[in-house]
Order: sequence, then C-alpha cells, then structure tokens
Amino acid sequence: ILYLLGAVVAAGLLFFAYSWWSEGRADAARLALGKAIEIGDAPVVTGTPQPGQTGPTFPSERERAQKAVEEFQKVQQNYGSPYKELARYFAAVNLLTVERNKGLAELEALSKGGDSEVAPRAKFALAQAREADGQPDAAAALYRELMQDKNKAVAENTLNLRLASVYEKQGKKDDAADILFRLVEAARTAKDKDGKPVPETAGTRAASEKLQTLSPDRFAKLTPTPAPTGGIGGMGGIPGF
Repeated sequence: ILYLLGAVVAAGLLFFAYSWWSEGRADAARLALGKAIEIGDAPVVTGTPQPGQTGPTFPSERERAQKAVEEFQKVQQNYGSPYKELARYFAAVNLLTVERNKGLAELEALSKGGDSEVAPRAKFALAQAREADGQPDAAAALYRELMQDKNKAVAENTLNLRLASVYEKQGKKDDAADILFRLVEAARTAKDKDGKPVPETAGTRAASEKLQTLSPDRFAKLTPTPAPTGGIGGMGGIPGF
C-alpha cells in the first residue's frame, strides 16, 4: 500500500511539474508572439521619432517587415501549436514586403494546410495579394472558396465587399452591384431580438455608397435606411462590421 501511495504521489508531482512547465511555455510563447506582432505593427518613422514614442519604430516598411519576419520565425522554431502556426502565418504576410514570391508560396501552403484557424486567414491574405498583383480572376476564386468556409473565419460581409471590388475591376459591374444590393438590403431589413431595426454599420454605409456610384437604379430600389432608435443624441449604435 505504501508503495502504491508513493507511486500515486510521484505521479501527482510529475503531473503538477508538467502543468507548471506547460503553462510557463505557453506564457513565454504568448509573450514572444506579442513582441513579434508589436514589431509588425510598429510605425514607420522617417527622421526624429515623435516625443513620447516608447515602442519600436522603423525607417521603412521593408526594414520593419524584415525584423518582424525574424521574430516570427523565432516563435516558429521555439514553440509548438498553436503559436507555431500563427507565427508562420504572420511571417508569410510580412514576407510579402521582403520576398514577395516566397511570401506568396508560404501563404499558398498555409491556405491548404489542416489548421482550421490559420488556413482561411492565409487564403484571405493570398486573395488580397493576388488582387493587389492585378490577378482578379485568381482573387475572385479564392474569395468564393472562403464563402464556403463552414467556420466563417473571415466575415461574410468582408468577403462580399472584396468580391464586389474584384468584379468591378473585371468590368462585371452588374455582378458587383448585385452583391452590394444584397448586402445592404439584408442589413437594412435586419431586426434585433426585440424586433427593432439593427443600426447601420460603417461597412453597410460604405457598401451603400459604392452601390450608389455603380448603379444608381439599384440603389434607388433599396429599403430606406432605418431611423435611429435609442441611445444618447439619437445614436443608434457603434459603427462596425
């Protein structure tokens, strides 16, 4: 019995030690990933930094991206999932500025990977890159694939706006107008749990303005914007998608 009790105690100590080590590794990984993200988001400053500037700054986007890639690659090398996959994704995005072809290849590989969180985000970044590179057909195909994503990792409204933009570049103005009309009409006729109109968001307003430019006739057929309800000074809500 004493031997059995000793074994149980030893197993408990091992479990505690592993849990403590695992928690410590996770904390370190989060800190390292956070540091790399901070570098990737750091401002580009030419000349003397602004007074009170405490975080890192870089003289060019290329130098910032290069440093970010290095930091994200350190996270990849030193930590496991999910930090490794996230770091690889962020490194690929920054590689677009430093070594574009290599960044595109990385995003392509990640978009076909098994990680349900990283794969759709990599595909979206790849679609945006294709769009920026003047490849609207490739971009549209990727956006349409993302529309079928069951997890909806990328907001459907965001995808609709990007797809409408691509269709416009392709000269498919009617298709772009159809997407924008459906998006805005759905938003304007939506109701909350109390049956009240949902406040118009910044994204809906942007889509509405774009539709008015593309197709004034379709714009005229939209349901009128719901009147603001509640809030201080008649403000219906906080803009956002």
